[in-house]
Amino acid sequence: MARPRANNYDDKRRAILDRSAELFSEHGYDRASMNKIATACGVSKANLYHYYKDKDELLFDVIRFHLEELLQVIEAADRPNLAPGARLRELVAALLEAYRDADAQHSVQISSMRFLSDERQTELKNMERDLVRTFSDAVSAVAPQIKGTTLLKPVTMSLFGMVNWHYLWFKSPGPVTRAAYADLVTRLIVDGTRDLVPQPVPAPKRVAVRRK
Repeated sequence: MARPRANNYDDKRRAILDRSAELFSEHGYDRASMNKIATACGVSKANLYHYYKDKDELLFDVIRFHLEELLQVIEAADRPNLAPGARLRELVAALLEAYRDADAQHSVQISSMRFLSDERQTELKNMERDLVRTFSDAVSAVAPQIKGTTLLKPVTMSLFGMVNWHYLWFKSPGPVTRAAYADLVTRLIVDGTRDLVPQPVPAPKRVAVRRK
């Protein structure tokens, strides 16, 4: 007979995920054993195995839960009926706010996904693509001239570069607030793409074939 779940099972599992994310971020996934994770979480190794059968599964859930929360936040914040710049600003602000107190999870997503199986990586990367797709749509509304061109992806990923790596320098409280940084990122994208004109893609050169 399977061991029944405690009433606070989900809360304990979430606490394990949060502490594990901090451990992975600080020391590296490859150097964090199940013994170290159990100690850091304040539980016995046997109790840890009640929640997670191995470190792989734990890492997967750290990243999966983080991405699920980001997707939920962005879905709730997306308002396509707004003016393009205002819509993009709302999305950027929502993402920055979702990253509050999630630096460890975000760091683990960036640095440790590669340790997972190809199947699990694919599932997580599909979630990342869903997130990127919403922002890409908002960027193309701000700069419709780059929609469907080779410029849309680099502009969208440049936006993510500004937001995703802010945790390396951002301090709260500090001289720049999250709201002010959301304004800055949005302005850089809106103003920076205003006169952006896609360049035609050169046709591939034909290679002459010598006839014998």
